[in-house]
Amino acid sequence: MSTLSRSSTFRNATRWSVAAAAGLLVAAALPAATAQASTAPAGGAARIPERYLQQHLDWRPCDSGALECAAMAVPRDWRHPGAGPDLTVAVSRHRATGPGARKGVLMMAAGGPGASGLTRPTGLAQGAPKVAAAYDIVSFDQRGVGSSTRVVCSDQPTVDSLFTSGDLRDRTSQAIRQTFARARAFVRDCQRNSGDLLPYITTDQAVHDMDLYRALLGVDKISYFGPSYASFLGAYYATEFPGRVERMVLDSNVDFSGSWQSFMTGQPRSFQRRFEQDFLPWLAQNDAVYHQGRTPDEAKAGYERLRRALHDHPLELEGTTVTANSLDVAATDAMYNTRRFGGFASALGVLEHPDTAAPADRKALAQRLQHAMGAAFVADFFTVTCGDTPWNRDSGYWVRESAEATRAYPLAGARELTFASICASWPRSKAPHVEVTGKGLPPVLMLNSVHDPATHYEGALRAHRALPTSRLVTVDGGDHGQYLNGNACADGFVEGYLLDDRIPAGDTTCPTA
Repeated sequence: MSTLSRSSTFRNATRWSVAAAAGLLVAAALPAATAQASTAPAGGAARIPERYLQQHLDWRPCDSGALECAAMAVPRDWRHPGAGPDLTVAVSRHRATGPGARKGVLMMAAGGPGASGLTRPTGLAQGAPKVAAAYDIVSFDQRGVGSSTRVVCSDQPTVDSLFTSGDLRDRTSQAIRQTFARARAFVRDCQRNSGDLLPYITTDQAVHDMDLYRALLGVDKISYFGPSYASFLGAYYATEFPGRVERMVLDSNVDFSGSWQSFMTGQPRSFQRRFEQDFLPWLAQNDAVYHQGRTPDEAKAGYERLRRALHDHPLELEGTTVTANSLDVAATDAMYNTRRFGGFASALGVLEHPDTAAPADRKALAQRLQHAMGAAFVADFFTVTCGDTPWNRDSGYWVRESAEATRAYPLAGARELTFASICASWPRSKAPHVEVTGKGLPPVLMLNSVHDPATHYEGALRAHRALPTSRLVTVDGGDHGQYLNGNACADGFVEGYLLDDRIPAGDTTCPTA
């Protein structure tokens, strides 16, 4: 999720062991201390209490490669660090491979919100060996996620029902009531299972964790690479700790200048644009392979026929019930990267003719469609997006707004009521307003494609304007995630900046790879 994606630019290379995770949780214990002396960071942000600065990161191998993992204790609430039990944040490090001069620490984070960032340095180091030679590449599981203190909401069947039950395009009063009921039940689960934790799983709290991590690494400044939701984290960090930023790359940008509501209500348009202007023409051009129609209009009509068939008769595929909503989820997921187009086109053929499909293809597709989004991902996603910034809480407003989104942009517009009704029911947040201004920052490099479905270009332009020192590299095409996506032009700008401090004199462009 990429802001709503279940995957990201960098795949997890390995999973670190349960035994190592247990050891890290023990290592997160703080030294006994009563003193509340503190160290003030640059930028006038909140101080770090000395008791947290006294802890040491107990680095241990966390996979079969060169990655090390540790854990650190963080305040539950950075605004009141003495209140409540501490949380644990799992962190990782890929040491610079050398032998040349080092550039320092490059911190990165995961998208979502809700994705794990812990093993991401491995993927970045493998894809960018020159960067890995010059930097210690570090990352973490954000509070609420993965091997850090996690937020828990509903179980997986309940989460599945949010996104695949019924037909989200159904605008009857009964269907709308069911959507609101499922949303309220999900929020009740979050409150029951994580109620006292929910107010502290926010981007503002997370960036203070990041600054403690910087301090424990023993550096005054960090460089930063943040794709998708991690661009939001980076912008907040740069706002609250501008004096701690050496270099910053923000890739596929969430509009951090506004609210989550304004950003997410822009997604239906961008997903529909990607589907109609990129995917359907591609599908028509490859009709000889996939047999979905010789023109974009024919291919779209075929998609809608299949969707109606699944609406009328959900398909039982190797133990997975495939609904019309399941098809839309698979379609939106495929829009993130052109390399996914072929897999989704093949899936359309399997769903049209399941009886003649190869058993291996049926089984693989059933596994892919089994869950719309993981329960752990969804728990953190809504905790952050509903708690960071205010949402309109008027149910009538969302019924009207989502009806228009469903009519105009049905691919992702139909899910808008589900997302909005959860945030409209969420406990009111006391998260501080963070206005991203770019004040006191060095040059910032931003990248975005014009047809990015998840982090739409319109939002990226607003984010760009919020950072006066930024340079925007606009990439033709529509993939989500530009760096290490096979585009030599985009890679050249990022590595020229990170390795040689070269920054474009102004905004510039890159062609499609």
